[in-house]
Amino acid sequence: MKKLILSAVLASSLVGCTSVESAVVSGSEIAANGEAVAVVQANALGLTAIFHIIDIVQSDLDTVVNKLLITEAKAMGASKVDLKGASTTPRHGIYALFGTIIGVTSSSATGVAVK
Repeated sequence: MKKLILSAVLASSLVGCTSVESAVVSGSEIAANGEAVAVVQANALGLTAIFHIIDIVQSDLDTVVNKLLITEAKAMGASKVDLKGASTTPRHGIYALFGTIIGVTSSSATGVAVK
């Protein structure tokens, strides 16, 4: 039983769950600071240990905004992103109690890719 639990934790620690969704839009129909190309949404789930001190699988705003959202927008031909919203799971203070031994964190960001 211990080997099964250990292998499940090891397998989940090696696979980070990320999702990037996008929709191409017409620049004349979306109000943005420039010509809108697409609406992009990025989500990431992470895994932490011992009161969110140790990141097993990283999920924070830096990962979601810089590595997922901006990368997808530039791949779609945009030069920048008009960030509409971003959120992440709090990890400090009283929120650290929710990550006692193993904790799951979530981060997400939404923006409009513009030329």
